[in-house]
Amino acid sequence: MLIIGNGRLITRDAEHPYFEQGAVVCDGGTIVEVGPEAELRSKYPGAEYLDSHGGVIMPGLINAHTHIYSGLARGLSIKGNAPTNFLEVLEGTWWNIDRHLDMESTKASAYCTVVDSLKMGVTTIFDHHAGFGAIRGSLAAIAEVTQELGIRACLCYEVSDRDGEQKSIESIEENAEFIKWAKAENSEMIKAMFGGHALFTISDKTFERMVKANDGMTGFHIHVSEGMNDVYDSLQNYGRRPVQRLHDHGILGDKTILGHCIHVNPAEIELIQNTHTMVVNNPESNMSNAVGVCPVLPLSKAGILLGLGTDAWTNDMIESLKAALCVQRLNACLPNVAWCEVTGMLFKNNAKIGAKYFPDELGVLKAGAAADIIVMDYKPFTPFSDENIDGHILFGMTGKLCRTTIANGKLLMKDRELIGIDEEAENAHILEAAKKLWGALNHREY
Repeated sequence: MLIIGNGRLITRDAEHPYFEQGAVVCDGGTIVEVGPEAELRSKYPGAEYLDSHGGVIMPGLINAHTHIYSGLARGLSIKGNAPTNFLEVLEGTWWNIDRHLDMESTKASAYCTVVDSLKMGVTTIFDHHAGFGAIRGSLAAIAEVTQELGIRACLCYEVSDRDGEQKSIESIEENAEFIKWAKAENSEMIKAMFGGHALFTISDKTFERMVKANDGMTGFHIHVSEGMNDVYDSLQNYGRRPVQRLHDHGILGDKTILGHCIHVNPAEIELIQNTHTMVVNNPESNMSNAVGVCPVLPLSKAGILLGLGTDAWTNDMIESLKAALCVQRLNACLPNVAWCEVTGMLFKNNAKIGAKYFPDELGVLKAGAAADIIVMDYKPFTPFSDENIDGHILFGMTGKLCRTTIANGKLLMKDRELIGIDEEAENAHILEAAKKLWGALNHREY
């Protein structure tokens, strides 16, 4: 049994949202009790004690859309790649990278992404992988890393026709095999979805194959209307808008995630709402790729379950939260909108998305919930209470302030030191994999 105390406690539990001097008691992967520290230490005298050093104790964060395959791209410049539009970004950067990923670089990408996430206080990820240089067995390799490092992960492979029919079929088989494995494994820490890139790279025939291979086992995770080329392709080649086309193929539903959804119209929003399909916003990626702004306000007004991700632009969910608020206000030209919507995306809706796949309750500190707990090294110099928690997080915190990370009751990082991981050795291994990948991309040595 473990007590995490000596800190301000944010629970995200409506009944008891905040304790000035609070503590969390957990046993194994489950929270036993939450409350005033003095009471809990008296009640559980034999429990191990973890000192938060006056920081902020809060639920572990959830990233609802990321890409492990981009983990080795940090600092990379590909010779001759100077994109002027989104399709050129994909072709020159991301598709170029994923075609060169072998199993070694896939695992290295997983290591660096997961380690960085844990150090940012992220305890759950929904990943969308692409590695066309090593398709078969890639999800199992990533799962091996996530299980070793202790993060909660829902994984899928990005089906696409962009590299031909054979690789498309292999991608479908990779999803189906991993979904069956995850179902048989029945772990509270690893789950599966059926991935797809975007509609403009997926034919009707491939959609039919995807639906048949999935056979209702799980939901889909797919990019939708991230750029206008996705909309134009659907209209020109299929006479339907992207969301309508997904509906035609039976892709929508309450366990399906649509990433981005920037260029959806009112009819598509209604269709998403009527099918209880989920949407995930990735603001920094959208701004960087100059593809537009997700219509967060209309989607939220429609009652759609709208989560927050990073699209691998960062692994810092608080950074993504800040960006989401700023771009929504800039887009609306109103300084008084989107506060509740964007904080709800990260702190409420991502947990609801998590509940679609993971058996334990996430995103809250209360009895019976998952013991996913982080401590932020944050000392406020203004009043701090349940009245202004989100304001302190938005304007005072970043992911790098995380000093302690616990997932499923397991201590993974304490006082910024990873537990059971030789970070220096891992970084050296990742560096060698990155050098190899960069060398293949730029035809030189690093």
